[in-house]
Amino acid sequence: MHLSLIAVVVDEYDPAIDFFVRVLGFDLVEDSPALTTNDGRPKRWVVVRPPGAATGLLLARADGPDQAAVVGTQAAGRVGFFLQVDDFGAMYERMTAAGVEFETPPRAEPYGRVAVFRDIAGNRWDLLGPLWRRWPPRRTGRSRARRSRSSSSRRRAGPSAAGRSAARSCAPGR
Repeated sequence: MHLSLIAVVVDEYDPAIDFFVRVLGFDLVEDSPALTTNDGRPKRWVVVRPPGAATGLLLARADGPDQAAVVGTQAAGRVGFFLQVDDFGAMYERMTAAGVEFETPPRAEPYGRVAVFRDIAGNRWDLLGPLWRRWPPRRTGRSRARRSRSSSSRRRAGPSAAGRSAARSCAPGR
């Protein structure tokens, strides 16, 4: 058993597809015609998913005033979605370059690096990455090998194995 899809109510399909696919790098898994909405408009079955993920998002166009009222507020103003990435710095830079506005600057929490952003509908998300990757990246011009040799007597940056274990146990959803 697994959680297959989570519905995200959006104003329109195509701008939402563009945001999730072009800006965030999700895969467009399906975009098929479906039955009509309650008010007779054509409906689509649109699924996007992060590469390699099992759980996807069903992008559902709001159908009627009750659904339109929850666009962007599905978690009642709380962060309701969490995008975990391996390279926080690269994803943060990609999103910033694509025009995503972050509500908070990147910060370190016990469970990892985090910055809050809003999706195209206005829902709040956490961009999450591991603590042990340096952010922002160093710009020294020295090669990694030279840094390693020159700093062999110094302790490496980042939490110890025990610290990483503790950070994982404090992660959201654990």
